[in-house]
Amino acid sequence: MLQEYRQRREQLMAKIGNGTAIFRSAPTAVMHNDVEYVYRQDSDFFYLTGFNETQAVAVLAPHHAEHRFVLFVQPKDLEKEVWSGYRCGVDAAKAIYGADEAYSIADLEEKLPQYLEKADRIYYHFGRDRSFNDTIIQHYQSLLRTYPKRGTGPVAIEDTGLVMGSMRMVKSQAELELMRKAVEIAVEAHEHAFKITAPGRYEYEIQAEIEHIFRLRGGMGPAYPSIVAAGKNACVLHYIENNCQMQENDLLLIDAGCSYNYYNSDITRTFPVNGKFTPEQKTLYELVLEAQKQAIAQVQPGNNFKDPHDKAVRILTEGLVELGLLKGEIDKLIEEEKYKAFYMHRTSHWLGLDVHDSGIYQLGENPQILQPGQVLTIEPGLYIVPETKPAEDQPEIDPRWLGIGIRIEDDVLVTTDGHEVLTAGVPKEIEKMER
Repeated sequence: MLQEYRQRREQLMAKIGNGTAIFRSAPTAVMHNDVEYVYRQDSDFFYLTGFNETQAVAVLAPHHAEHRFVLFVQPKDLEKEVWSGYRCGVDAAKAIYGADEAYSIADLEEKLPQYLEKADRIYYHFGRDRSFNDTIIQHYQSLLRTYPKRGTGPVAIEDTGLVMGSMRMVKSQAELELMRKAVEIAVEAHEHAFKITAPGRYEYEIQAEIEHIFRLRGGMGPAYPSIVAAGKNACVLHYIENNCQMQENDLLLIDAGCSYNYYNSDITRTFPVNGKFTPEQKTLYELVLEAQKQAIAQVQPGNNFKDPHDKAVRILTEGLVELGLLKGEIDKLIEEEKYKAFYMHRTSHWLGLDVHDSGIYQLGENPQILQPGQVLTIEPGLYIVPETKPAEDQPEIDPRWLGIGIRIEDDVLVTTDGHEVLTAGVPKEIEKMER
């Protein structure tokens, strides 16, 4: 992967020209009192370096005569490493991670200006580390004040998110291999969850079994808090309590993905706890499944990011009208977003190092064009929330539909001639979801 990281840095430096890009490692996060969460590196930082320690800064200065890639890291400290884990240290940062120069993080204030004073702008994303945000602003203002004496220096700050997003949207073969592994592990976990689900078991039991497989197979753990939602809990989009007992006629919605070497999968399946859909559950499930299939068919190079969503919305709206849950002319219902009473989220998001991955979805009025190497989710759903109040011009909801929540989600790769459903290993056809 070292060559891969090097290529990414070269690509970024080609894009920023005479600028200097600065990336800050992710801060540590406190779980409670003095206990920290397991550390997770900032995705952009990791994408460019592969470096997985906190209190680090990466600087890319393509205009510098000698040091185009510089790392500031924590120095070796045996006493602290005994308590908190091994550090790479300054010398190894050059040897292992290919930095042209490396310094102790304590030297940042002194050393950083030499990589900024000949840059025409600073590329930096203002993140949650307010103290470091202030450091960047102070250096920028200081260099602006002395600009008349040198005639060089940054005259603007640009967000790295824009340039990094365009790079990260298209996955390399190395990235796709990691994503396929994250998918493979999650597929096994979902298949196992399907086999062990039964009335009387608790949502957290299924969650525990899923996440056990994530770690057992070498994953870092869940890509996001696992959703295991039985019955009406499935109508809560980000339900994570996972503490209810499953009942005889419940559906179980599982939205769970694995993180593998920082890359993520994201899968949702919904199936009957007792092995048989009720007529209402089956009808809504078939509608969501058809919407998903037709949305996936829209994943083609040259189509735009919004096409799968538009297709899913149309199929769902037509079905809701046919079932008497909506009434009116289809185009008008879509224009007025009446479907949002039952389908309130988007159909897709980018997937990669982040579950909602880096990259824009729209350029002004124009949705992003799909191109080979992009990976996106396709996840339509229907949620008949028990407390739903119909609009004045819409019908009352027959109680037999209330409390049914369904979502079906797959991870889809845009290929040169169409698409590949990476998560096809998890069944979703009616005959496969019943037992």
